[in-house]
Amino acid sequence: MLLRTLRAERMKLSHSPVWLAFLLLPILPAVMGSFNYLQNISILQDQWYSLWSQHTIFTCYFFLPATIGVYCSYLCRLEHSNYNWNAVMTAPIPVFHIYLAKLLAAAVMVLLTQAWIGILFVISGKLCGFTSPIPPELPEWLLYGVAGGAVICALQLCIALVIRSFAVPVGIALIGGISGLAALAKGYGVWFPYSLLCLGMRANNPGGGMQCGTEQFILSSIFYLVVCTLFAVLWLKKRDVATK
Repeated sequence: MLLRTLRAERMKLSHSPVWLAFLLLPILPAVMGSFNYLQNISILQDQWYSLWSQHTIFTCYFFLPATIGVYCSYLCRLEHSNYNWNAVMTAPIPVFHIYLAKLLAAAVMVLLTQAWIGILFVISGKLCGFTSPIPPELPEWLLYGVAGGAVICALQLCIALVIRSFAVPVGIALIGGISGLAALAKGYGVWFPYSLLCLGMRANNPGGGMQCGTEQFILSSIFYLVVCTLFAVLWLKKRDVATK
């Protein structure tokens, strides 16, 4: 049953406009970060590591949270229109499978987005004239970013389930990303869901370790995934479906 639900979500995404967001939105922080690096090259002298810090300033705090918000809003958009929630809720599908399929679909989109971000980073470095090897930590940065992004997916899906507007959850995701910067500055990053993306991608310290322990990062991610899943399942089970 879960595989069929996943297949339905994949079909929903296959010809959707979210692929434009997937392709275009990561290009903006890559261009902005590269420009910022070249403007401050006398200060930023660690080449790949300095370039990564500039890319992730824009990616983690602005563009990627908003992009994830777009993915999650779109995954709930069809159900919010034309009484489709009524059809979904009367189908012989466990509520848990409905939410889990959406979460897995969004997480796969984040994984693909991270791969695209990595490609853009390498291209940017080559265009900046780097001749040194690509940082061996790059796959780790990207994979931990997928974990942090999955947490944002879980939260944004809950928001998109409750708020039937497409744009409002995207705006909340953008605000969450900016708030993640404040949480990190106060030392609460590991406890704030939108900051986990920045921590995982080493946005502030690409040449060193994560600002929190790896175990802390994993436990915090699991905690938010479990809480969001429980909330979504209870919301779908207990709340009457009201559609436009």
